[in-house]
Amino acid sequence: MATHLITGAGSGIGAAVARRLHERGDDLVLLARDAGRAKELAARYPGARTLVADLADPDRISWAFSHQPMPDHLDSLLHVAGVVDLGPVAELRARTWHQQLNANLVSPAELTRLLLPQLRASRGQVLFVNSGAGLNAHAEWSAYAASKHGLKALADSLRQEEKANGIRVTSVYPGRTASPMQAKVHSQEGKEYDPSEWIDPDSVATTILMALDLPRDAEINDLTVRPGR
Repeated sequence: MATHLITGAGSGIGAAVARRLHERGDDLVLLARDAGRAKELAARYPGARTLVADLADPDRISWAFSHQPMPDHLDSLLHVAGVVDLGPVAELRARTWHQQLNANLVSPAELTRLLLPQLRASRGQVLFVNSGAGLNAHAEWSAYAASKHGLKALADSLRQEEKANGIRVTSVYPGRTASPMQAKVHSQEGKEYDPSEWIDPDSVATTILMALDLPRDAEINDLTVRPGR
């Protein structure tokens, strides 16, 4: 039975991954932004443990963890949480840049740093749910795409640094996926949102579980998932 720490388990892809892993009997450690959210996640996934830390404030993650019991064993760290806020470069304020860079890049780096001892001990896996925007940037996506391009760089560097310690590192690049985030994107784009037009979160979860379950003689470095319609 494996133990997974998951960010973003409250909705979208993260919720689909958490549900699938919970249903098959794996142990879950779910990161929540506050105590109220932690209580909700614990009720949704009986037996799961929770940790509280706000990804919007990466400078305080280490302090938050120092006040909570940490898992002594970890087989995978799944970075699924993310935030998005669109706008042209001419209008994006520094605060908007910081919000997306902190949640999408700096906090994943900090979480990985803090949990590397457990991952090294288990020869575990770090999986980053990136985005198609982490490979190609488009108009009004500059801040989000920059954070996701940075996340790719983080994963690529980590893979080389930790190979000798047996840690596998995977980046998954989903296209547009039916989720609350996608609903927000459509609203900002001024478009009508129809979730049936986009990838089901369960389909992305299937690819993530495939990467986790791959025999140890192989590693998936980069995996792109596109809408089939």
